Amino acid sequence: MAFPESRPRRLRKTEALRALVRETILTPADFIWPLFVVPGTHVEQPIKSMPGQSRWSADRAADEARRAWDLGVKAVILFGIPEAKDATGSHAFKKDGPVPETIRAIAKAVPGMVIMTDVCMCEYTDHGHCGVVEKGEVLNDPTLELLAKEALTHARAGAHVVAPSDMMDGRVGFIREQLDEEGFEDVAIMAYSAKYASAFYGPFRDAADSAPAFGDRRSYQMDPANFNEALREALLDEEEGADIVMVKPAGPYLDIVRAVREQTDLPLAAYQVSGEYAMIHAAAERGWLDLDRATLESLVGIKRAGADMILTYFAPRACELLK
Repeated sequence: MAFPESRPRRLRKTEALRALVRETILTPADFIWPLFVVPGTHVEQPIKSMPGQSRWSADRAADEARRAWDLGVKAVILFGIPEAKDATGSHAFKKDGPVPETIRAIAKAVPGMVIMTDVCMCEYTDHGHCGVVEKGEVLNDPTLELLAKEALTHARAGAHVVAPSDMMDGRVGFIREQLDEEGFEDVAIMAYSAKYASAFYGPFRDAADSAPAFGDRRSYQMDPANFNEALREALLDEEEGADIVMVKPAGPYLDIVRAVREQTDLPLAAYQVSGEYAMIHAAAERGWLDLDRATLESLVGIKRAGADMILTYFAPRACELLK
């Protein structure tokens, strides 16, 4: 019906009324908090390009996980920064490396926390690429062996979910087979299915010291111009045994989030990446945005697009705002 019979503003008069008709509900259970972990004890290294975020040693990461749990965050994902790097990323497989140590520390401090781990080689290789490099090229199939070895290291330490982020072809199936053969049938795989070669990763690469020493990652990460390719990637990962699929980044790719949501019944994650986080902070610091309102609005938009869970550096603060 046309005006004056139709008056949508009737349902916007009060906060209580708006809440009754709200279509998208954001809750602390939606969030996964990324944590950067380093060797040592009692370590807290603030990350300049990511205000409010730090690199933590295992003991301090466990303290932070407890704080986040008390706020309502029920899952974290760990990114390891080793004490040394080499061409094959051998420190990714150390059973006493920062990720396995942090898995054990968080499991002890916060028994209910879902512990996820990033599975990739870029943080561990001296060349900064996500796999085996030969004559300047990242090799797909030899890299699968390293990824599976890293995933098994995390599973043995107690990870509940491993998350391959390398974008090598076939890695989900290969890791699933290796986990099952070693008796880790209950360890889930969250696949970075549609991971774009994005300009929004800069602060992360600063935090993880993982910028490529040469070239870039466009030969294995996706072209930002592509849409249908993301759907193919997500469906391939589903066929290979992924338990959760992901779109990364989130904000600039909400059309992809919605399209993947319509193509699969698997749980769908979206990663609000470091550049998205840093931009909101930078604008707020200049007085151009209200930080808290922009934080929640950005997260609501991601969930409204179809994400079941959101990886976000805002997780603890968003929980405080929601309460």
